[in-house]
Amino acid sequence: MTLNDTLNELIEPICDQMGYDLVRLQLQGGNSRKVLQIMAERKDRQAMTVDDCADLSRAISPALDEKDPIEDNYTLEVSSPGIDRPLVKLNDFDRFKGFEAKIEALTLINGRKRFSGRLQGVDGDDVVLLFENEDVRIPFDQIAKAKLILTDELLAAFASQNDEE
Repeated sequence: MTLNDTLNELIEPICDQMGYDLVRLQLQGGNSRKVLQIMAERKDRQAMTVDDCADLSRAISPALDEKDPIEDNYTLEVSSPGIDRPLVKLNDFDRFKGFEAKIEALTLINGRKRFSGRLQGVDGDDVVLLFENEDVRIPFDQIAKAKLILTDELLAAFASQNDEE
């Protein structure tokens, strides 16, 4: 089991119990300046507040101290994924269908690794992206990283979502 798996097993249930979805967990930095970055969002899809991040941090910190899975000192950082959020799980690509995204593949797909276009959703284990007027199928397991692109359309959708709720 990798360190990331161990951290996920420890942190995801805490997030779930408190009404949050774990978006991404990342340990960054070298031995002297490690940062454990946790991105979470509310299950009710309301915007994350500073208080939400602080509450989550206060709940996660003792569990990390008890299990002590990370060698050396580190800083715990809890944040919202933001509007131009990373797309990490397969269902993220369906959830944000219709919005612009950047996707970087691990291997060449149609002769390239980087794509920007409109998400068309998911077909099986492939992410479908409208790129240069053609649908490109990118196997989910070949995605190195992906994120939404900040557009007026995304900002408007985010604003209306938070106004409704």
